Amino acid sequence: MGDISGTLTRPTCVMDNLSAMVEEDLELLITAVVAADDEQQARAACSALLRQVGGRVVRAFDCSDEEPGCWSVTISRVSDERATQNVAGALARAVRTFVRRLGDEFPTPRVACEPPTAWTVLDDPALLDGLVPGAERLLVEAWAGGDPQQDRPETGAARSDEPTAPERTTAAEPPAGSRLWLRVDVATDRSAGAEWQARAVASRVARSGKITRVAPHGHLLSVHIDLGSSVNSPTVALQDAVASLGRSGWSEVEWSDGSGSTRWSAAPVPRAGIAALELTATPGSAFVWTVPD
Repeated sequence: MGDISGTLTRPTCVMDNLSAMVEEDLELLITAVVAADDEQQARAACSALLRQVGGRVVRAFDCSDEEPGCWSVTISRVSDERATQNVAGALARAVRTFVRRLGDEFPTPRVACEPPTAWTVLDDPALLDGLVPGAERLLVEAWAGGDPQQDRPETGAARSDEPTAPERTTAAEPPAGSRLWLRVDVATDRSAGAEWQARAVASRVARSGKITRVAPHGHLLSVHIDLGSSVNSPTVALQDAVASLGRSGWSEVEWSDGSGSTRWSAAPVPRAGIAALELTATPGSAFVWTVPD
């Protein structure tokens, strides 16, 4: 298994204005990638880890398409740390504290952080074997809060004082709605590293985003994520998503057949990490699922 430490290049956390979140539980997700022939064998390999850390298995799936002969098992548990006004600091502490409690042989990890999540990767199979036999690596994530979309149910109502748009006065038009997509371009040569960084970005918009494919894009890896549906129009959905991502320098929205796209690019392009983002909102009535290429 190759070295993926280069995909986690930021030792400090990005501070977000999440001060409204006071004394909230943090969720830990521990994902082991383990050599196994089936789900039963993968779960059995993680049984000692589960007994040691507590919690419950929330997901087990075959990831042999990317890594032949491997399964991924995810354990969820509540962290002993709690979110205060300094959410980023609490997230980082939750990850470090968990790793330290795995055993004295585990060094203090480098933690990457994009609130509402922080994470680290342990990728020393020899060190992990005593904890999870056959483990290739262990991903430890801390999460604060749930789906940000659930915190903004009144988005459309909050804009009701704005001048009435034509579509809101046309009774025959179908209800406004859209589906959001995110593309994250990551400077890395590891698909797994690209996925984890893309998930951290996507979590700012929707906790339930699903990766649909990972594809080369020049010297970068592009991670395509389905962020799910929104009750808002494509215009409002894009505005909310951009606000949630919290970066400046987004391009003007380009429209085609009712779908809008906006882009952000890092300047200069980093040697490792997130290089570019693209958000696309498609009218809900026009959404048709197709199998990614």
